[in-house]
Amino acid sequence: MIIDKSKMQKPPPQSVDFALKQTSPNIGAGAVTGDKLSCTYDLVEQMQYLYVLVVKAKDLPGKDVTGSCDPYVEVKLGNYKGVTKHFEKKSNPEWNQVFGFSKERIQASILEVFVKDKDVVVDDLIGRVVFDVNEIPKRVPPDSPLAPQWYRLEDRKGNKPKGELMLAVWMGTQADEAFPDAWHSDAASVGPDGVTNIRSKVYLSPKLWYVRVNVIEAQDLVPSDKGRFPEVFVKAVLRNQALRTRISPSKTINPMWNEDLMFVVAEPFEEPLFLSVEDRVGSNKDETLGKCVIPLQVVQRRLDHKPVNSRWHNLEKHVIVDGEKKEMKFASRIHLRICLEGGYHVLDESTHCSSDLRPTAKQLWRPNIGILELGILSAHGLMPMKTKDGRGTTDAYCVAKYGQKWIRTRTIVDNFMPRWNEQYTWEVFDPCTVITIGVFDNGHIHGGAGGAKDARIGKVRIRLSTLEANRVYTHSYPLLVLHSSGVKKTGEVQLAVRFTCSTLINMLHMYSHPLLPKMHYIHPLSVIQLDSLRHQAVQMVSVRLSRAEPPLRKEVVEYILDVDSHMWSMRRSKANFFRIMGVLSGLIAVGKWFDQICNWRNPITTILIHILFIILVLYPELILPTVFLYLFLIGIWNYRWRPLHPPHMDTRVSHAVAAHPDELDEEFDTFPTSRPSDIIRMRYDRLRSIGGRVQTVIGDLATQGERLQSLLSWRDPRATTLFVTFCLIAAIVLYVTPFQVVALLIGLYALRHPRFRHKLPSVPLNFFRRLPARSDSML
Repeated sequence: MIIDKSKMQKPPPQSVDFALKQTSPNIGAGAVTGDKLSCTYDLVEQMQYLYVLVVKAKDLPGKDVTGSCDPYVEVKLGNYKGVTKHFEKKSNPEWNQVFGFSKERIQASILEVFVKDKDVVVDDLIGRVVFDVNEIPKRVPPDSPLAPQWYRLEDRKGNKPKGELMLAVWMGTQADEAFPDAWHSDAASVGPDGVTNIRSKVYLSPKLWYVRVNVIEAQDLVPSDKGRFPEVFVKAVLRNQALRTRISPSKTINPMWNEDLMFVVAEPFEEPLFLSVEDRVGSNKDETLGKCVIPLQVVQRRLDHKPVNSRWHNLEKHVIVDGEKKEMKFASRIHLRICLEGGYHVLDESTHCSSDLRPTAKQLWRPNIGILELGILSAHGLMPMKTKDGRGTTDAYCVAKYGQKWIRTRTIVDNFMPRWNEQYTWEVFDPCTVITIGVFDNGHIHGGAGGAKDARIGKVRIRLSTLEANRVYTHSYPLLVLHSSGVKKTGEVQLAVRFTCSTLINMLHMYSHPLLPKMHYIHPLSVIQLDSLRHQAVQMVSVRLSRAEPPLRKEVVEYILDVDSHMWSMRRSKANFFRIMGVLSGLIAVGKWFDQICNWRNPITTILIHILFIILVLYPELILPTVFLYLFLIGIWNYRWRPLHPPHMDTRVSHAVAAHPDELDEEFDTFPTSRPSDIIRMRYDRLRSIGGRVQTVIGDLATQGERLQSLLSWRDPRATTLFVTFCLIAAIVLYVTPFQVVALLIGLYALRHPRFRHKLPSVPLNFFRRLPARSDSML
């Protein structure tokens, strides 16, 4: 195979700017402190907030001519001001709204809470409540929430008119239960309609099932044309998924298929399964012979490989008589075996970086082996992702996914160095799983247009099996995004991760279990089926999460789930080639070392190898212990250079820096392509060239295999005669000669001194290369 070295050159080493950096944040983990927060919320830095809970008001006096009022509450602290919604003509309103003011930005010593009457020209003041910031009490969870109290309203002169306001005011941290739903002073510029889009939330993926529809047979079909043999198939539709069987080989009115159709469905089961039996009457014309509708709520759930009961279903058929639809009295039947497969894991992620490997049915879950805790601290150096008022800005938030649980941090508005300091926890059922954290720019704060999307800033993956148990990892991860112009660093995100193992024995025992549930091995699905089902699963998850409030949008879900990882990429192909070469480099190094031994480059080492070889031949029972002892020593020796940091996105392994611009343009092209015809022709020719090289390699491998087959096939009678004669002589010699003597002679011959060698190929190799192959029979 000829390889163009200019195009397959080794990627350059990774830039220091793209490397992982260890950090030392001021977090409670490992610290000796009396603060309760350091035990329960110890992977993030404490952030102090002043919370104001506005509950309700009563007996508010009327300010309008009609004697009614349209009240709302304004919470003011220095230059920051939060406002509740207003009510029309209501003297006893209820708000139940929380306001949070970051202590870092508090410059005032007085907190003022105003109750105002909404008016067309100027809003009238009904009354206010004033607090001294230095006298506000502090609350630390798990203390119970502070009970709200009634406060008499007073005007600016200190008089107390009619009306009371129920409030609770306290100093807390981001560990407070009120934190996720609070209005934050950091987002003071966000209008009331955009507040819901910036809050932190926890989401759960819908519970996904595989639906197996085994189409067995049909009976008593009534085709319209009785004079032809019907070509019947079954079409099944579930939501936007449509599958069909092959045309039945028995072309009768009682066709048989015994074929499986697989679908993905999410709980709750909102739509039924539609089945229709159709007859192919023309090239593009199908006639419906009958239909049936099966609600999934009544379908049997299967947990293992035992077959479920089959059932006959009546097929309905409508005919047009005098312009009206009428149902036929005589019904055909279809024989089906339908079940919801609970023993499979519905794949919505790539198996190489999956965060969950459990089966669908909860009865089959094993107990958890530990807890994963993630502290999302901050980001810095973020790039401007959009333009507002003529300047660049970024409204960043994080999304993390592990198992069925998704988390979304609050959005930090207009900040290139956001500080979230939010901590989340997941149960861990398998250590060989991956948590994915993505950083995004919120494009829907200021009423983004219908086509606005949340732009991706970067992504981090952390494999749990690379983490030491009970250790806190604090690192700053580079956020790398690949564009058509090349790889770009868009900032860094600072994380704290801790994997706590509950029982070491159970975790080590997991390494002996299959990676996927046993149904994947007892009744495996084809690669094509898995790809199609994964695509449907991703669509269902993205649709369901996009309907939440605030929505986790489709582009965010697809980026976290790597929806385009299966698409063709020249860059990925080169990266995989170099990965294979990296794996084979060890074998190549061993081959070079053995060649040096055979050529006596270092006589002392060669003599030692001779001695070791003779010992192993004389005492063969030492071979396996020697091999395993050698592997043990290598492992102990490499322990000194073990990775101290978790792996991260590597531009060198990804071949991202050295990728050609046209290769990146091809990778980001749409499907189907949108590029001009001359570029498509150039890429097609390039693909043909690569395909020709691959074809040559495959042909060479086939040639070597066919030469092995021809040893005993008598295709070359002289070569087969020589080989059969050699086999007979070898059998007699090996029978009368001890095996140790034979092994010793072969080894000493292979290790002979260079003066006893010659540069021509050996006799066995010459013989093998002369054997015939089928390459001369190809057109």
